[in-house]
Amino acid sequence: MSSVRDETFEVLRAHGLTTVFGNPGSNELHFLAGLPADFRYILGLHEGVVVGMADGYALATGRPAFVNLHAAAGTGNAMGALANAWASHSPLVISAGQQVRATIGVEPLLANTDAAQLPKPLVRFSAEPASASDVPRVMAQAVHAATSHPRGPVYVSIPYDDWAREATGESAHVALRTVSEAASPSAAQVAALVDRFSRAQNPVLVVGEDIDATGANDLAVALAERLRMPAWIAPSASRCPFPTRHPSFRGVLPASVRGISELLAGHDLVIVAGAPVFRYHQYEPGEYLPAGAELVHLTSDADEAARAPMGDALIGDVRAILDSVLATLSEADGRSMPDPRTIAPLAARATDGTSLDPAEVFDVLNECTPDDVIYVKESTSTTSVFWERIDISRPGSYFFPAAGGLGFGMPAAVGVQLAHPDRRVVAIIGDGSANYGITALWSAATYRTPVVFLVLKNGTYGALKSFAGVMGVPDAPGLDLDGIDFCALAEGYGVAARRARSRDELEAALAEALASDGPTLIEIPTSTTNPFE
Repeated sequence: MSSVRDETFEVLRAHGLTTVFGNPGSNELHFLAGLPADFRYILGLHEGVVVGMADGYALATGRPAFVNLHAAAGTGNAMGALANAWASHSPLVISAGQQVRATIGVEPLLANTDAAQLPKPLVRFSAEPASASDVPRVMAQAVHAATSHPRGPVYVSIPYDDWAREATGESAHVALRTVSEAASPSAAQVAALVDRFSRAQNPVLVVGEDIDATGANDLAVALAERLRMPAWIAPSASRCPFPTRHPSFRGVLPASVRGISELLAGHDLVIVAGAPVFRYHQYEPGEYLPAGAELVHLTSDADEAARAPMGDALIGDVRAILDSVLATLSEADGRSMPDPRTIAPLAARATDGTSLDPAEVFDVLNECTPDDVIYVKESTSTTSVFWERIDISRPGSYFFPAAGGLGFGMPAAVGVQLAHPDRRVVAIIGDGSANYGITALWSAATYRTPVVFLVLKNGTYGALKSFAGVMGVPDAPGLDLDGIDFCALAEGYGVAARRARSRDELEAALAEALASDGPTLIEIPTSTTNPFE
C-alpha cells in the first residue's frame, strides 16, 4: 500500500504542481523530507514573500501554484499577501502543517484548533481533512476549487502524522479526475448584447484584469475598434488588459465614484469587461453613472456581479462572451476612431542634480528594455505618470498588487521571472514598499532569477503623503523614511547593486543589468510625484 504522502504527491503531480513555494517549520518537515526528484522547492525567508512569489508565478503562468506554510503563525504572516491573491483571482493551493492529530484538542505549541477558519474570508475553500485517508481527496478538491471560476486561493491544514499513514484504495482514483467548465453565452444572450451594443450612440469600454488573465486582450481591442469607442482600464489596475499606445486607449480610471462618473460623462453605454464595477478607493461620493448612461457588466465572478451598485451583468467566460459577440457584431456607422492620446514631452522640473524625475525613469525604460519586458510595479505614488508614459503592448506584461497590500512587488517579480525565464522582468518598487518584501532578494540571488529591481527612492511614503493632503491631515506622523541604503541591503543578500542619479547613469546601469544572468538592484533617487495629479 502507498502512503497518504505518496498519493498526495500523485495528486499534485497530476495537476502540474511540482514547484513548492515555502518556508518550512517543524510541522512541515515530514511532508518535505525526501522531496521527489521531479519537484523543486523555492525558499522564501518570510511567508509574505513565499505567497508573493507563488502569486507572481501563478499570475504569469495562468496555472495554479503550490504553497507550503508553517502552521498558524506562518499563515498569519502570509495574510497580507493572501489579500492580493484573493483580489486578483490567483489560483494558489496553500497547505499548512498542523500538529499531530491526537494532540490538537489540548492545544500544544503549533496547534490550531480551528485551522480552516484562520485564512477566511481570503480563500475560496478551506479545510482540514476529517481523517488521514481523506488528505489526497481534499487536496484534489482544493486544486479544483482554486482553478474553477472565479479562480482564487484555497487552503488545506494537514496534521503532520497523516503523511505516513497508509492510503486507502479509494484515493488512487483522485489523481485521475478532471473537472471541466463550459460557460459560453446562449444565442439569445449574445443577440441581446449585440443589439444593445449596436443601438448605443456613444459607447465606452472599461476593461479589467480578467481580460489579460484569459488572454482576451486582442478581443478587447477588436471590440473597441468595431464600435470605434474609447477604452479605459478599470480603477486600481493590477494588470494591463489593453495596449497603452492604441488610439482608443485613454488611461486608467480613478478609484472614486465622482471621478469615474465625470470621466465617463457623455457616454450612453458603459461596457465593463473582466473587472469589478468598480473597485473604488478614495471616498469621493457622487452619481455612480453619468446622466443618460447605462452599464453592461461582463464577468466570470458571480460575487462581483451581485455586489455591483448599478448595471446589468452577464456571468460567464469573458473571453467566450467577447468572441461570440464579435462573431456577429457589425462595425459602427457614422463614427470614426478616437484620436490617440498625446504623450507630452517630459516637462522640466527643478531638481538638485542628484535625483531623477520618475517620468524620465519611465522614458528610459521605454527606450532600453526589450519589447517583451514584463513590469512588476509597486511604486504607488508614480501610478499616474507610469500609465501616461509606459508603452505596454503584449499580454501578460504588467502586474500590480490587486488589493493594494504592500510587499507584493519584489517577491512577485521573482515568481514571474521563474515562470517566464525567456522574458526579462523589471520590478519598479518604491522605497517604502521595498521594505515589506526585501528578503525576496535572497531568493532572487539563490535561484539566479535575473530580475532587474529598480528602487525609486524619494525618502517618503509618497502615495500616503498625497492621501494626507487629499484628506486634509498633512501633519500625520510616520510618513518619512530617510537613510536606507538599498545597495548595501542588496549586496548583503547577494544581489549586484548600482546607484543611478542621472539619466546617463541609469542607462548604463540598466544595460549592465539586462546583460547579466543574475538579479540586479538599481537604487534611483527620485523626486516626489502626486498620484492624484
